[in-house]
Amino acid sequence: MQRFEITDKDAMGRICRLDTPHGRIETPTILPVINPNIPFIPADEMEKFGAQAVITNSYIIYRTMKDEAIEKGVHAILGTDMPVMTDSGSYQLMVYGDVEISNAEIIEFQKSIGSDIIVPLDIPTPPDADFDTAIRDLNITLQREREARKIVNTDSLLAIPIQGSTHSELRKLAAKEARNIGGDIYPIGAIVPLMDTYRFKDLARIILEVRSIITVEPIHLFGCGHPMLFAMAVALGCDLFDSAAYALYAKDDRYLTVYGTKKLSEMNYFPCKCPVCSSYSPEELRRMEKKEREELIARHNLYVSFQEIENIKQAIKENSLFELVEKRVRAHPSMLAGWRLIKKYFSIIERSDPKVKKKFLYTGLDSIYRPAVRRHGKALLNLEWGKDELVISSDLGMLADLYLRPVFGPVPAEMLETYPAGHAEIPDEDLIEKEALETAVENLIRMMKSNPDKKFRIYVSGVWADFLKNLPSNGDLNVLP
Repeated sequence: MQRFEITDKDAMGRICRLDTPHGRIETPTILPVINPNIPFIPADEMEKFGAQAVITNSYIIYRTMKDEAIEKGVHAILGTDMPVMTDSGSYQLMVYGDVEISNAEIIEFQKSIGSDIIVPLDIPTPPDADFDTAIRDLNITLQREREARKIVNTDSLLAIPIQGSTHSELRKLAAKEARNIGGDIYPIGAIVPLMDTYRFKDLARIILEVRSIITVEPIHLFGCGHPMLFAMAVALGCDLFDSAAYALYAKDDRYLTVYGTKKLSEMNYFPCKCPVCSSYSPEELRRMEKKEREELIARHNLYVSFQEIENIKQAIKENSLFELVEKRVRAHPSMLAGWRLIKKYFSIIERSDPKVKKKFLYTGLDSIYRPAVRRHGKALLNLEWGKDELVISSDLGMLADLYLRPVFGPVPAEMLETYPAGHAEIPDEDLIEKEALETAVENLIRMMKSNPDKKFRIYVSGVWADFLKNLPSNGDLNVLP
């Protein structure tokens, strides 16, 4: 049956509907982690923060309340009617090196307790593992995933984790094999150490390598729970997130924002108006008992996380996800470096990004790397002209065949009212980065070279003249006063 439907797109981000036995999930979204024994915030309260589903650890349930869980089911154990995803114990495997259960046993157990999304016992190979270790672990993971596919034949969805450490070729191999096995969701695993050490460039590369193979189906980013990362991750093609970050950070008096993490001890004011931040000051929280303070910070962390998800969804609806990401990645230099990898994966981004949008809002240097700019450059090479001489001007008040604009380069007069260049809000050429002018000039020169039989009379003023000194021989430059 059809379980997955894409309703809106922007960049590589999507708003999707994912159907499970216990209801529909709209992505992108976060699945808060619920400890089945000591829930920091009960599952039945998660809906008021914006949660549509939760995730819990089936291995912990198996070890501490196996019979009760089989009798009642995981939803009753957690006290929720929302969809429940169950992890298999891979985290314990990574931390302790072993778990006292086989892959087949934990999959059968997840089935028996009514999990909506079942996860096999994959091997989470950490970053920078040597190639032999990574391929050995990956082969075991793939073997277990094939076994899981044979066992999960009910209405439950099957998640097929993608491993491979920081070896790009292994991540791509894992993605190909996972797609052949056939899952409903594809989590990218073992990336928490990258996030903990701000290795966002490596994280972005892994996501893009996986998305280059799995082009449509839902991608889950295991352990990603910081709101500063959501916009970039969604724009790179991730649909689902899970993490205990909201609680783990709260235990250390750390307060999450979309721009990073703040220590409560260093805060004078709250930059948020959620129910917690509207009711207390930083000083009032500091004076509380630790347990009460932890819960309140955790609640704020959940509110700000789900608020960011709503911001992202609205940006997808408005086709302004690029603009949102370009603002968010400036929260940390490593995030900016990660986002700029899209230059090397242009074909992946372009095939997903809508060709027509309402507007192009320039936010800085990174706006140059959007598909709209490159599509415009390509389109210029395919234009046919019915005259031998063409006039290009940087002055919109002058009669010309094409007009020179920062970022885009020449824009045919007939396209001054159409997306992207005609619907672009861009600073004047004397206020914009030189790279934006260089990109425009590159598009101009490529167009001129592709039409060697045409004569181009170019009229520019101001800073443009400095960038147009080396025109092809079929160009005649005139500097306006």
